[in-house]
Amino acid sequence: MDLLRIIAAILLPPLGVFLQVGIGKHFWINILLTILGFIPGIIHAVWVIAKY
Repeated sequence: MDLLRIIAAILLPPLGVFLQVGIGKHFWINILLTILGFIPGIIHAVWVIAKY
């Protein structure tokens, strides 16, 4: 299941975070990072998936 979340995180980072932790602070941080730059959003999403 983590592989599916990582693929979702690469294609659409907030979706990967949402699938892992739901709507919470990490989701909103990832939305902000994705708006500021796509790569930081991907890095944060993969980090959240690996951590939780």
